[in-house]
Amino acid sequence: MNVHLENAMPAMPHIVMQRLQAFQYELMPTGEQQRQMRRFAGSCRFVFNKALALQKERYEQGEKKLGYAGLCKLLTEWRNSPDTAWLADAPIHPLQQTLKDLERAYSNFFAKRAGFPRFKKKGQSDGFRYPDPKQIKLEQHNNRILLPKLGWLRYRNSREALGRVKNVTVSHRCGKWFVSIQTAREVEQPVPQGGAVGIDMGIARFATLSDGTFVAPLNSFKRHETALRKEQQAMSRKVKFSNNWKKAKARVQKIHVRIANARRDFLHKTSTTISKNHAMVCIEDLRVRNMSKSAAGAAEKPGRNVRAKSGLNKSILDQGWFEFRRQLDYKLAWRGGWLIVLPPQNTSRTCPCCGHVSTDNRQTQARFECVECGFEENADVVAAINILSRGMKKLRDEGQDMAHACVGCESTARIACEVSDAVGSPAAGTHRSDSGAARCRA
Repeated sequence: MNVHLENAMPAMPHIVMQRLQAFQYELMPTGEQQRQMRRFAGSCRFVFNKALALQKERYEQGEKKLGYAGLCKLLTEWRNSPDTAWLADAPIHPLQQTLKDLERAYSNFFAKRAGFPRFKKKGQSDGFRYPDPKQIKLEQHNNRILLPKLGWLRYRNSREALGRVKNVTVSHRCGKWFVSIQTAREVEQPVPQGGAVGIDMGIARFATLSDGTFVAPLNSFKRHETALRKEQQAMSRKVKFSNNWKKAKARVQKIHVRIANARRDFLHKTSTTISKNHAMVCIEDLRVRNMSKSAAGAAEKPGRNVRAKSGLNKSILDQGWFEFRRQLDYKLAWRGGWLIVLPPQNTSRTCPCCGHVSTDNRQTQARFECVECGFEENADVVAAINILSRGMKKLRDEGQDMAHACVGCESTARIACEVSDAVGSPAAGTHRSDSGAARCRA
């Protein structure tokens, strides 16, 4: 199935748009620079926690919370106070950015977009941000960057940072320091390339496309689970906060970072491939938090099949579905494409040939056979076809001109019955479905 949108969409005029993009590099600091960065990160953490404690105290006393300007006045007092005079050793802008982060966290809490802000702990998300590009100098040809009160820092120049520098974030992860340089540049609005596709997310198959191809899962956590368990067991036998315990903790963190890096690399490669080859992508609006809830229950009402549900939850969280959706969203926007998010109800129980909806249609986890018309296909491919059909219908209902798009049951049945024959060679990183040609005995 390859629905081309070139004739469906009007010719787009040349439009210049601004693109914000971050480029991350590993820093190679000296010993003194590492000590300074740890001090700066500690100062930012102290300011955040002190301001949060103050806000909580004011809230408990029924007083109005302080805004960003009021907190900045207090920050000046803290820097001039004899008790916290060491805050003056850190650059002022990163400390102010920490207060901005707290203000944003409070706003998200009151808008019910996030939970109440929590106090920061040492060793968790250590970092700081420089917001003023006038104080930053980037010499890519010399592989170095100048940051206030740190001087020139060497970094591993793995790729060119395009555009003008907007801000710089320094972060610490598993014993290494990284710099993330956000840039802005003017780019021409691209014309979308390729066709439309529906994607069904899963575990046995990470992503199944409506053209019959699929992407095999990486299962990064599962690959390292045995090594991680052994290191965690070794860590539990050490005296807490001893030198041996710290070494064991570093080994555990190293495995976690390896898992996260492998998953992130897999998601980036997969999302890039799909966004390059398709102008429109339709996916399900999966509620991962609800899908991965524990089934243990309570003491008075224990859950059922707890071990099996625990393994399923682990596999779901190992896939990174939401991060995949986030990457698809901005990468398609960069290439002029569209991402359409749809409700997931009955996508794998609806026959794409006749439209009959029944739980009996899903014979097994992988096999779909319609009890009404006898249509057979892989259940994930059926779900992807239905997702694409619903996405096209949504565009039609919103008044989009999709003359060559497959809208309605008749064209959906044509997609289903010809899914194996209509597709060309699969995109890089995808595989053809093992099921044979789809059969529709209507």
